[in-house]
Amino acid sequence: ACPNPFLGEFIKHHGKPYDPATDCYQREPFAADVSEGKNDPIYNAHSYHTKVPHKAIMRYILHYTEPGDIVYDGFCGTGMTGVAAQLCGDRAAVESLGLRVDAAGLGARKAVLNDLSPAATFIAYNYNTPVDVKLFEREAKRILREVEAECGWMYSTLGPTETGHATLPQALAGKLAACHTADDIRGLLKSQPFTLGTINYTVWSDVFVCAECTREVVFWEAAVDKTAGKVRDEFPCPHCGALLTKRRMDRAWTTKFDRALNQSVRQTKQVPVLVNYSLGKKRYEKTPDAFDLAVIAKIEQSDIPHWFPTDRMPEGEESRRNDPYGITHVHHFYTKRSVLTLTRAYEAARTAPPNVINYLLFTVQQAVLGLARISRYVPTHFSQVNQYLSGTLYVGSQVVEVSLNYILNGKTHRLAAMLRRWGTPCPTLIETASATTAGLSSSSVDYIFTDPPFGGNLMYSELNFLWEAWLKVFTNNKPEAIENSVQKKGLKEYQDLMTRCFQEYYRVLKPGRWMTVEFHNSQNRVWNAIQESLQHAGFVVADVRTLDKKQGSFKQVTSANAVKQDLVISAYKPNGGLEERFKLVAGTEAGVWDFVRTHMRQLPVAVVKSAGKQSTSSLELIAERQPYLLYDRMVAFHVQRGVMIPLSAAEFYAGLAQRFSERDGMYFLPEQVAEYDKKRILVGGVEQLQVFITGEASAIQWLKQQLGPKPQTFQEIHPQFMQELGGWQKFEQSLELSELLEQSFLRYDGKGEVPSQIHSYLSTNFKDLRNLPKDHEALRAKAKDRWYVPDPNKAGDLEKLREKALLKEFADYVVIAARERRLKVFRSEAVHAGFKKAWQERDYATIIAVARKIPDAILQEDAKLTMWYDQAMTRSGEH
Repeated sequence: ACPNPFLGEFIKHHGKPYDPATDCYQREPFAADVSEGKNDPIYNAHSYHTKVPHKAIMRYILHYTEPGDIVYDGFCGTGMTGVAAQLCGDRAAVESLGLRVDAAGLGARKAVLNDLSPAATFIAYNYNTPVDVKLFEREAKRILREVEAECGWMYSTLGPTETGHATLPQALAGKLAACHTADDIRGLLKSQPFTLGTINYTVWSDVFVCAECTREVVFWEAAVDKTAGKVRDEFPCPHCGALLTKRRMDRAWTTKFDRALNQSVRQTKQVPVLVNYSLGKKRYEKTPDAFDLAVIAKIEQSDIPHWFPTDRMPEGEESRRNDPYGITHVHHFYTKRSVLTLTRAYEAARTAPPNVINYLLFTVQQAVLGLARISRYVPTHFSQVNQYLSGTLYVGSQVVEVSLNYILNGKTHRLAAMLRRWGTPCPTLIETASATTAGLSSSSVDYIFTDPPFGGNLMYSELNFLWEAWLKVFTNNKPEAIENSVQKKGLKEYQDLMTRCFQEYYRVLKPGRWMTVEFHNSQNRVWNAIQESLQHAGFVVADVRTLDKKQGSFKQVTSANAVKQDLVISAYKPNGGLEERFKLVAGTEAGVWDFVRTHMRQLPVAVVKSAGKQSTSSLELIAERQPYLLYDRMVAFHVQRGVMIPLSAAEFYAGLAQRFSERDGMYFLPEQVAEYDKKRILVGGVEQLQVFITGEASAIQWLKQQLGPKPQTFQEIHPQFMQELGGWQKFEQSLELSELLEQSFLRYDGKGEVPSQIHSYLSTNFKDLRNLPKDHEALRAKAKDRWYVPDPNKAGDLEKLREKALLKEFADYVVIAARERRLKVFRSEAVHAGFKKAWQERDYATIIAVARKIPDAILQEDAKLTMWYDQAMTRSGEH
């Protein structure tokens, strides 16, 4: 496996050179709801650890690109991005999404697919390469016939009448034992006067040893409730009656000579306990009889005439989890019967015509995990195909050994049906390499969709080892972007590798273009690592949403603590004009507002939420247009480029109000606000984002949500505030409501005119207070002691006072850090303010010193702290 040598030629032939002088590309981030299930023939053609439905990817590609554009995915997995790119040229496929695309937008895109895993790129290749359907069907049937001719006897079993005979199973077992060759066995079975059944699958059970009587206990017989299909927590020993649990028993062991390794191996004992078979059109189940056991014994004595993998499982948390049970090499994951049939199928596939060999190998590969001992017996499911625990190599106490025909017979029909749905395939280039070295020329890609690894959730190179062993080529896991203790990769190493990948993405993506990152993780620290990697590479995040799979809808993310579902991140590469202009005005107010204007052009203007159960539709509040997130993006843009930040938060907020139009707490460019106002009139209102209080910053946002539409007294807001405090982080210094209000909000004392914020609320909600002057006594009495959100100018003054208090508190943390004491409880906002001031003064040592006194788990969960710390380390030369 290596980088594709034709990559440069592919881009030269199909790509459109980037010319900043003529480039006029402009798109908002894709912000519509997406609901695409996984019950699709293409999606289900091959199982993989993680996969994004191609129909979901199609929506992004159609939104961000034009026909013929280059689409790139550096973590392609099974190649769904390539499938989606091709199907953008299929009118029926596009219309099935409920989309109306004109002739100019309908057309295939050219995909470049890359993955570190040979198993993944092999699957991707076959998903994206044309195949002669009739030839495939003919050859697939031939393979199954040849396997049946050579190995069919191994899956022969007696029918219900013969099994119940007093002596027949034992007599036939004796005759079978006397056979010397496979031909002898086939002749024996053919000569019988009755019809034999064909085994679909055999269930094997672990064997344990009773701690009381030391006799063997077959787990299936003692612990499984066959009627309910469940495993009992406690069960009696069938021999002595002692009450047992699985944990209180030792395993039984067996020692046998492994001819492949030329040595004896000691493995946990498993025995066959159930046979499911077909006879005619009926299916039956039975306990293995003497003949079934004799067949298994005869198979164990047989030689394997074809090549099969005997590789030692690689070092790894997942790949060697079964070492304690004697499952140490690839072939140990299979019964000998499964190895014999699988090797025969591979041999038959390799004799096919060259133009269909790979697709046939792809077909046979689908049995590699299904035939392995990782397949669990799940009696509640009709089919026992591929019943392994996804994302693991776990071998259970009840495993199912299925026949090759049971897996592939239906699969070949489904694959053929899928192939018939394809139109004329569009050129797709696939390579096996690290995403850190794409091999693409700079600014050559029009759009990136990627689903990268997410921390330590899945050990891809270990999970793919069985597939790759049969392919005879393995993943080079040195640049694998995961957390893995065996590979000595923690969060830092993972983040460094992801940063290198995103830097390469940034290099190859055309300026002003978009990248969509699909990300699955429930750990905030991993999400923060991804966010930091994106920013460090130069990308600007414009939209982050969580995918609610139960409802199939997207919701915006405003806090790392809300990340418990799949994320869809929309990020863009700033256009060349901004970067060039920024070099000239970096560190000045002009640079700040140039970035903000450019960033606003990339944000959604008005996203209409469908009515659903509501009587009317509503507009979505765009989180990225809120002042605090605009400020965060501006700060990150400056810090990642090593530029001083010329404005304080207070000055920035005041500048926003002076330069841009504000609507519903969001800011817009002059040309955008008209579009927003037009849609605002047509809907019922604006749907507020749900804010959870986890600390000071989120508490302030929550209070703004409450006090913005309805100014309230302390007595009114206090009970609501107390109900929301359950999620306050333990390390966050607790703050009284009064302190939060005094530092970020204003209170009307009953003197002078009633502020417009309070006046608007009272005159709208109280009939007797309408049309009164702002200094009317009744109005002032009702407004007295109400807290409200200040206008931008007064908010700026409050922010300056608050920042002064925060910096005073940060000074105490610097003293604590100097005394080498840990910061167990602190005020995050004070650390943020202190780090920003230290950055401005190029005092990187203070940032590093204080950050090192914050527990790693807390530091990694705060994206802002991580950004300041990483940049300080880089600037000081310690990184």
